Amino acid sequence: MNRPLLVGITGGIGAGKSIVTKIFKTFGVLVYDADSRAKWLMANSESLTHSVQKLFGEESYSDEKLNRTHIAALAFHTPKLLDQLNALVHPEVERDLNEWVSKNSEQPYLVKEAALIFETGSYTKLDRIILVTAPKDVRIERVLSRDTHRSKEDTLAIMDKQLTDEEKRAKADIELINDGSTLLIPQILKLHEQFSIR
Repeated sequence: MNRPLLVGITGGIGAGKSIVTKIFKTFGVLVYDADSRAKWLMANSESLTHSVQKLFGEESYSDEKLNRTHIAALAFHTPKLLDQLNALVHPEVERDLNEWVSKNSEQPYLVKEAALIFETGSYTKLDRIILVTAPKDVRIERVLSRDTHRSKEDTLAIMDKQLTDEEKRAKADIELINDGSTLLIPQILKLHEQFSIR
């Protein structure tokens, strides 16, 4: 059975993955936002909710809503807990993605946006990987103006936990420059035209 080309979009915090996927969407492309779906599944999948509660305690949900602050505070400072959480969530996201791909199999290509495409190993199941890059100072500035709850130290700590652009470049197929001065739309339009030819 013919399936759509699966294109992954990734990049470090503040690189601009979301703006890139928004532009793809304006071309009519369907996008699977893995991070949003992971949060949705953690709040709505009964088996996952049960497993998360077992791992992080009753406080991980308040008023039947996911207590992201509680989970993030524990997971961020305990790498083992973060690994255990990822081991629970990523297979669920993978199943959800496969269902979504099946439902949209008539499309020439589909896009999956995820921060941790390389870290989770999910890049091996995708046909093309786009890496969105921007200079570190630009990324920090973007994060601080977007996430008012984060400090510069928080942002740098997140960056330190992510793979570097050099490490990601070695595994990516395409690099999109989103430095604020290089035009983004022509880069994306060129890719859209390539991916649409099946």
